[in-house]
Amino acid sequence: MSDSGFFSASNQNARIRLFCFPHAGGGSAGFYQWKRILGHETEVFPVHLPGRENRLKEPPYDRLGVMIPRLAEAMERYFDKPFAFFGHSMGALISFELSRELRRSYGVTPVCLFASAFRAPRLPDKHRPIHDFPDDQLVQELLGRYNGIPEVVLRDSELMQLYLPILRADLALLETYSYEPGVPLNCPISVYGGVGDSEVDRTELEAWSQQTSGSFKLQMFQGDHFFLNTNRDPLLLAITADLEQYAG
Repeated sequence: MSDSGFFSASNQNARIRLFCFPHAGGGSAGFYQWKRILGHETEVFPVHLPGRENRLKEPPYDRLGVMIPRLAEAMERYFDKPFAFFGHSMGALISFELSRELRRSYGVTPVCLFASAFRAPRLPDKHRPIHDFPDDQLVQELLGRYNGIPEVVLRDSELMQLYLPILRADLALLETYSYEPGVPLNCPISVYGGVGDSEVDRTELEAWSQQTSGSFKLQMFQGDHFFLNTNRDPLLLAITADLEQYAG
């Protein structure tokens, strides 16, 4: 596996880098649209995780403890500019643990951590584990929780067979995660949520405030768990404003 495959640059003259981590079963494609909207000041880095898109032939990670050190090592070459992390759902947890690893092993942290649609890491998962369920049952459970499986995948059995191993690995990564108490991060944390998200409520989002000794902000947007797709522009305006505030 090539660690350099995680990231692809977009705007090398920008003054800050924004690394974007996807939700479970998701990829980097949606973040490429952000490059145009966020403008020339921000270099958007969609994170390419193994097992999907241009890394389809690589086995996906199913344990966060294996993924994080490799991500941190791949990031070392990007410490020459200020950087921030955005993570949606599973991506928020990856961003959080990566921030801790960078502080522990390299003495650096992002200028801001943007955590979207995910409960604070110290809170336990309120659902039973499902990553080892039979295919049909797994799909039904996911549709009931998130309604997040793309319609084109649901209609195509071949696509579904490609998609399910990624989902299983991502779910295993989440469901085997064990939070270890530690010193709060010193970078600001901005948390975003959907007012119609049945999976993550405002109290679970507010609990992120305990993970930073710096500034904390919570903003809610119209939409469900995938408000970043249905209400993208207001979200990006909020990210832009926070980057301007925290990155200077």
